[in-house]
Amino acid sequence: MVQMENQGRDEVENIKTKFLSVWHHVKYSWALKSKTLFSRNSPVLLLGKCYHFKAEDDSDSEAYSEEASDCVMGNIEDFRRDFGSRIWLTYREEFPPLPGSVLTSDCGWGCMLRAGQMMLAQALVLHVLGRDWTWSEALQLQCLDAETWTTTAAKRLVESVEASLQGTLNRPSSNPQSSATEQAPGPAEEADAHLKEMYHRTLISCFGDIPSAQLGLHRLVLLGLTLGKQAGDWYGPAAVAHILKKAMDEAKEPALSAISAYVSQDCTVYSADVIDSHKAAKACGTSDALPLPQNNQSAPASTLPDARAVVILVPVRLGGEKINPEYFNFAKRILSLEYCIGIIGGKPKQACYFVGFQDDSLIYMDPHYCQSFVDVSTSDFPLQSYHCPSPKKMPFTKMDPSCTIGFYSRSVQDYEKISRELSQVLQPSASDKYPAFTIVQGHGRDYDLSASLTPEKREWPFIRDPRRTITTAGDFVLL
Repeated sequence: MVQMENQGRDEVENIKTKFLSVWHHVKYSWALKSKTLFSRNSPVLLLGKCYHFKAEDDSDSEAYSEEASDCVMGNIEDFRRDFGSRIWLTYREEFPPLPGSVLTSDCGWGCMLRAGQMMLAQALVLHVLGRDWTWSEALQLQCLDAETWTTTAAKRLVESVEASLQGTLNRPSSNPQSSATEQAPGPAEEADAHLKEMYHRTLISCFGDIPSAQLGLHRLVLLGLTLGKQAGDWYGPAAVAHILKKAMDEAKEPALSAISAYVSQDCTVYSADVIDSHKAAKACGTSDALPLPQNNQSAPASTLPDARAVVILVPVRLGGEKINPEYFNFAKRILSLEYCIGIIGGKPKQACYFVGFQDDSLIYMDPHYCQSFVDVSTSDFPLQSYHCPSPKKMPFTKMDPSCTIGFYSRSVQDYEKISRELSQVLQPSASDKYPAFTIVQGHGRDYDLSASLTPEKREWPFIRDPRRTITTAGDFVLL
């Protein structure tokens, strides 16, 4: 009798799961065409880089679209190339079942995990390819229209790309000599481009939707089980920060051996802990790690074989029920820093990845598109669906106050520079009395924040010493 009841419950759960999957497929599969407006009079900041779209004889606002890019002067193509080169990770469907569930899609609940993946992917791009790297096909991305990014559309896209590539390979050049003399890159340039494309593909494969991907959704959901999170649950920005740290600490992929993650405690970054993370060595070694980029970003002297880069994740709360307008300028200054890897947050129960701003609007990448599963274990999997052709904007006033800020530090010397600059940014002003977070010297253990806790419990987000009397709300300290 009990067995029959259990089977009945399982059938009900399976039916419920399938119904939700169909509903989310309908809800998140359609990308209705919407033009994002950019002002020509104001600069656009994108992860530390500044762009101007101002035309010489016109100062009106114009839509960011294929039509607009033809008439807007300035370096709008540079912006499009830069934005289109960022790694875009969205809802997917038809992947292998997630750990502890029968779910084969993360539609409707996995957006914060996807936003966290995008922020971590940006850190890996800085680590492996450098900030100046751009994808050679970024300007060829098609803007999202009333077309869908579901199974049928994705298959058509892949088929068309494969057909065009095959046609290019089989089509002889009309004038080989002139082509060779005009644009043929030298052997060194070709080798460098091929190497960077290999790194690009390897990096994306780390986030694939397969159980073996070290930073993929399956791995993050599995680690979330230790925090009491199930597949299908809502993940907050603080919980995702700790899940990402665990994923980085336990990653066995050689390409990830030279980089680790650190999560601040109670909105406080302890410098000695960050420096220890730089100096620690992973058990898997660094012999097969991807090398540092060979570009104009010089590698510091401390990048020795036993040194690691560190992704610094700082969960914060920028207000009470709503975001405090006093933090607007702070968020702008943070996103203007070259070592900032963005902010994960969004609107309530609707996460996104903030990468820049213009005036009082944030620029973000939206994970709320349902795309088909891509098998990244193949050597030539398509890359187009991992790059976003269309930026979106959101007023600062609509941003949820709970978020996690990310930074990339390549070395101890880099961190010393970062801590000095952030200390200036975090200086309280007359209107903004309390900084979003603080940076202090020493280790977290020196302040006895969690001396009475077991090592296992210390891994949980925002565990506090019960002897402290500061009033708290949710996962954050209210000052």
